[in-house]
Amino acid sequence: MKRLLTSWLDPIKRGWMLYHLSDERFRFMYDPPPEDEWVSLDCETTGLNVQRDEIISVGAVRIKGNRILASERLELLIKPSRGISAESVRVHRLREVDVAQGMDPEDAMEVLMRFIGSRPLVGYYLEFDLAMINRVIWPMLGVYLPNQRFEVSSMFYEYKNRQLPAQERGGNIDLRFSTLMADLGLPEREAHDAINDAVMAAMAFVKLRRLLGDG
Repeated sequence: MKRLLTSWLDPIKRGWMLYHLSDERFRFMYDPPPEDEWVSLDCETTGLNVQRDEIISVGAVRIKGNRILASERLELLIKPSRGISAESVRVHRLREVDVAQGMDPEDAMEVLMRFIGSRPLVGYYLEFDLAMINRVIWPMLGVYLPNQRFEVSSMFYEYKNRQLPAQERGGNIDLRFSTLMADLGLPEREAHDAINDAVMAAMAFVKLRRLLGDG
């Protein structure tokens, strides 16, 4: 498992993406990232189908060094184009009335991109969240988010795998978020709330960097 999902852009790929960027206002996304800074990100959605479902809330918080900057966080509600199923409401507790005055998806993504800048992204099963985000951003910009990405579950897998005898490495490890947080001795907030999940992923990232010798 690779905890780093993507590395910073090489010059050729950066040039290709800038060439295809359809809105010059977002060139800053391709600047070198600030040193020792990240953004932890989480989305709540109407379901788990990347092609059909929609984002209804986004939570993000900045990390600098080993500090989570709780005062530098972002919480957005987004109005979906279709109704929210009862099953989804049971997961994230967001009803249609709660997001009725939410932002349009494109406006929300613009705010999110300005909050992130070129900082690397952190999250728990981040691939899904970014697939949902990129589905909105692609029509806006003609490219996907270029940011470097760190997957907390992969970092946890690496940490636990290192503790095993050589002959037992590479096997199954419980990667559930509650298991991860308990094993790391970190406090849990109420799950399936975008900002809570972003803060918990940030806490796990900071601790795992230290345990893995990265920070």
